[in-house]
Amino acid sequence: MKLKDIYASSLTLLTDLYQLTMAYGYWKQGMAEQESVFHLYFRKNPFKGGYTIAAGLAYIIDYLEELRFREEDLAYLASLKGSEQQSLFEPAFLDYLREMRFTCDVEAIPEGTVVFPNEPLVRVRGPLLQAQLIETPLLTIINFQTLIATKAARVADAAKGNRVVEFGMRRAQGIDGALAASRAAYIGGAAATSNILAGKLFGIPLSGTHAHSWVQAFASEQEAFRAYGEAFPFDSVFLVDTYNTLEGVKKAIAAATELKPLGFKFNAIRLDSGDLTYLSVEARKLLDAAGFESTNIVASNDLDEHIITSLRQEGSKVNIWGVGTQMVTAYDQPALGGVYKLAALQQKDGSWSYKIKLSEQLAKTSTPGVLQVRRFLQENGYLADMIFNEAEKQPERVVVVDPVDSTRRKVIAPGTAYKDLLVPIFIKGELTYTAPALPAIKAKVQQELNALHESIRRYLNPHSYPAGLEESLHQFKIDLVLKLKE
Repeated sequence: MKLKDIYASSLTLLTDLYQLTMAYGYWKQGMAEQESVFHLYFRKNPFKGGYTIAAGLAYIIDYLEELRFREEDLAYLASLKGSEQQSLFEPAFLDYLREMRFTCDVEAIPEGTVVFPNEPLVRVRGPLLQAQLIETPLLTIINFQTLIATKAARVADAAKGNRVVEFGMRRAQGIDGALAASRAAYIGGAAATSNILAGKLFGIPLSGTHAHSWVQAFASEQEAFRAYGEAFPFDSVFLVDTYNTLEGVKKAIAAATELKPLGFKFNAIRLDSGDLTYLSVEARKLLDAAGFESTNIVASNDLDEHIITSLRQEGSKVNIWGVGTQMVTAYDQPALGGVYKLAALQQKDGSWSYKIKLSEQLAKTSTPGVLQVRRFLQENGYLADMIFNEAEKQPERVVVVDPVDSTRRKVIAPGTAYKDLLVPIFIKGELTYTAPALPAIKAKVQQELNALHESIRRYLNPHSYPAGLEESLHQFKIDLVLKLKE
């Protein structure tokens, strides 16, 4: 699937106006081709959690492969006027954009990887104008899908091996929100989606049932269930709470019993309201007594990881969880808050001039350099992550410093195994990376989570995974901050 399969028109102008005005300014100042380095990262794990799941890279690849200004884009830009009704952009600049082709190097952390605050998920190196221009689309893609993949991973973790089905399309933030959320939720851990277009485009397994209106359209519940069972003899899920849930379960059992001689497979019932623990326990008793021990119990109704955990602790007999609104909208945190910051500009002599964005809040001060993330490994999982400047020589002694609290440090023993997380995606604008299939990305998420200590995965007051700056980079950052504040 490519983005152009979803959107027929050019997406080059899917950006903020200030990206074009800055691009114009760089061009006017003769800075358009100056070599630059930008990093995309976030400052806090979402949902007050201990980890985040990277997602959205495949969309980024599709976007950058198609990045060029078409005539309709240029015609629109030519029509824009300033406050004095003058043309906002002069014709020579539009000619420059017409000839522009993407030539940046892009490194990124692969989708499905567990990541932590301040680590660059994407690093862009190349002409300043180009690297600046792609800020907004990269953020809108990575921020949303990373957020939803993380929420889905938390929900799937709470389900403890039970299937989670995503069916939040009707509550999603528009058409694109629904499609991107279905993709990201599947990466994070959902087993299936109700979104048929997402199934077609991404190959995600589909799952569904019927609505209350199906039951209401018949003279009785039993008749409605029987008719649905006749239509889907091997895949029926009966929604039993239209009138009275336990009576609905009895009617579903009666219909399934009638159909059983015809080879009917009673797949599941769905509970969508009420006390889900009590109703699932009582429904399980009724189903088992009628000989339907293998019939699943699906629950829905504004579920999230906290409610699922509570229901399981209460002894619920639900074994399939239908999660919609809470997952596809990231209901308890509407945005990831990822940012895209300039970290270095190359000078005429080839040396780097490192850049930093200051803030009254230390957590919002950016990190200078050409950054890479090194993950140190131990026998039973991940040990620590270190952000370092790969343009500078690394010291022999490896110390990871918390960027917010410099008194928190972790010394890494010499010879500790590691892997660098940012991998080449584009080199000089040419795609060199082969994206894994979606099921492989989904499987990677579980492998990544299994490499984290259980305390980091818990929902309330999770333990902090050691992730920070290499010691000399931390000191360089502090010195640069003090110099700029003088």
